Amino acid sequence: MSNLVVTIPADPPDRLDKALAVAVPEEAALSRSRLSKLIADGAITGPDGVVRDGKAKVAEGQEYHIALPDPEPVETRPEAIPLVIAYEDSDLIVIDKPAGMVVHPAPGSPNGTLVNALLAHCGETLSGIGGERRPGIVHRIDKDTSGLLVVAKSDRAHHGLAAQFEAHTAERRYLALAHGVIDAADPRLRGVPGVSFEPGGVLKITSRLTRHATDRQRQAVYFDKGRHAVTRARMLEVFGTPPSAMLVECQLETGRTHQIRVHMTHAGLGLIGDPVYGGARRASAKALGAAAEAATRFPRQALHAAHLGFRHPVSDEMMSFDSALPEDMQVLLDSLRTAAPQR
Repeated sequence: MSNLVVTIPADPPDRLDKALAVAVPEEAALSRSRLSKLIADGAITGPDGVVRDGKAKVAEGQEYHIALPDPEPVETRPEAIPLVIAYEDSDLIVIDKPAGMVVHPAPGSPNGTLVNALLAHCGETLSGIGGERRPGIVHRIDKDTSGLLVVAKSDRAHHGLAAQFEAHTAERRYLALAHGVIDAADPRLRGVPGVSFEPGGVLKITSRLTRHATDRQRQAVYFDKGRHAVTRARMLEVFGTPPSAMLVECQLETGRTHQIRVHMTHAGLGLIGDPVYGGARRASAKALGAAAEAATRFPRQALHAAHLGFRHPVSDEMMSFDSALPEDMQVLLDSLRTAAPQR
């Protein structure tokens, strides 16, 4: 059991559960629903004692003590899940992950993850990460994003890969299908804070990213707090009359949670199918014709980790991998190419 002390900030939401969701530090990873359960369980104490009402009024400067129960251990077991392997040696493995697979086990997703699959596939070839026989996850892609990621099988590889991702020297390029178009002459786009253009019509988005003030499951763009984040986007194809959708290549300079999805939405170029950041935006039937329905019904963010490059942490050889679009994105792209005139 541990105790977390939280102070209500200035101009807080008018009820306890919302105010605590804003005030708890990001590293505590406490969602509003988790906080509501802790309140109901009598685990939160305020100035007047234990609080059991999430709608209770709060005031700036009040101090609340949250009694956090010890986390239940998540036992990670090997599972014989098929993997698409782009490369493997004694130190690392490069996986082409399908959409729908979680990378790392968590209380909400203890099974069926990439780590479960790797434990079964690698078996005794895992020499150990931090004294444990487990794969070393140095970067992740979202559950419903497909594509390439590298995983360490040894301590020496883990340290070497982690250093490259920390220094932003690993190359990561994504393909996405998005609403809108990149146009350097567009005054709306040029007026978006953090947006600039580089030679070749490359869109650069620079901001800070941290958790959303009221929705702890989302990230949000800020300029006065959070972690530095830079995304570059280059339009490859455009669809519709008038132009209203595009195939875009996004390159990460940094690798923050949901970075491409948040940055593209901030620029008004949200990804097709994104259930979290896409909002109520629908594809235009007038502009896209029959492809509009396919875009509107696409069940996940149309995002694929298509290229991964890094220096092998042991041999020092430059490694480069490319992954073709998965079938669902290719079908959507073909639909846009066929039904929506290209320019």
